[in-house]
Amino acid sequence: MQYSDSDYIEEFTVEEFDNNVRIDAVISNRFSEYTRNRIQKMIADCKVAVNGTPGISKNYKCKLGDLISVEITPPEEVDIKPEDIPLDIIFEDDDIIIVNKPKGMVVHPAPGHYTGTMVNALMFHCGDKLSGINGELRPGIVHRIDKDTSGILAVCKNDFSHNYMADLLSRHDINRTYYCLVYGILKEKSGTVNQPIGRHPTDRKKMCINSKNGRSAITHYKVINEYQNKYSLLECRLETGRTHQIRVHLSSIHHPLVGDVVYGRDKHPFKTDGQMLHAARLGFVHPTTGEYVEFSSKLPAYFETICRKLSAGNDEILDSLQNSL
Repeated sequence: MQYSDSDYIEEFTVEEFDNNVRIDAVISNRFSEYTRNRIQKMIADCKVAVNGTPGISKNYKCKLGDLISVEITPPEEVDIKPEDIPLDIIFEDDDIIIVNKPKGMVVHPAPGHYTGTMVNALMFHCGDKLSGINGELRPGIVHRIDKDTSGILAVCKNDFSHNYMADLLSRHDINRTYYCLVYGILKEKSGTVNQPIGRHPTDRKKMCINSKNGRSAITHYKVINEYQNKYSLLECRLETGRTHQIRVHLSSIHHPLVGDVVYGRDKHPFKTDGQMLHAARLGFVHPTTGEYVEFSSKLPAYFETICRKLSAGNDEILDSLQNSL
């Protein structure tokens, strides 16, 4: 295969769970940022090789042990500009910034969202003092939360702290607590959902419980309050951090998040865009001081207002929760 100087090669060996699966599906599972159509075009353009041989059919069924080589063409460079966007900064030192992200803000630039993101705001606030490990589109970003999820996010200001935080995440040594409002009353008032999560087989924008191609995902939950025999306020603690993990896991046990039209119901009775999910606590051992630090963020005003309307009066449980954050 012939490659230009600007291209690079990603290689992987077919494992048992990909045995006898079409090559376009196998590549799609590995490179979720690409559409199936784009992957099929890459195959047709001889940018994919099996055991060193390009020109393979998109219908080729992968065999255990096959060496798959994929030519990756770097995306067109995008000029990401600093923007003077207010940030709710909870803590900042030479290593990290802890930001309270509002609902509706995109964390990092992506097609369709190259302005107005948290990264644009961070670039204005920090200048060049952000880690560069994740490239120009995600400087400082070691983990993320969805656009319509609010709450605590840690940003790294140098490569040392970025590598350190990434290692904590990989070892599940960061304490992350979320609160969400879900449909229904749970029979078990606390429990654990331990189901692997992977890309949806037909809708690449969604994740799903995927025992064949998914990655381990564990969510611990606890009921905090119940409303009108229709809704429950849950505390969720993440042991892992897969894309859409809480949303997928709670939907899988038939208690989807209120407002989540992707994994839940198309309509809901509250005027809010997207899921009612808030990243309330983040705790970890600091990269340079070696001391445990923990940061918290109260439920946002819209979230609190909805819960108080549902309680139709004094909500001492909600008061206690907000006072603890």
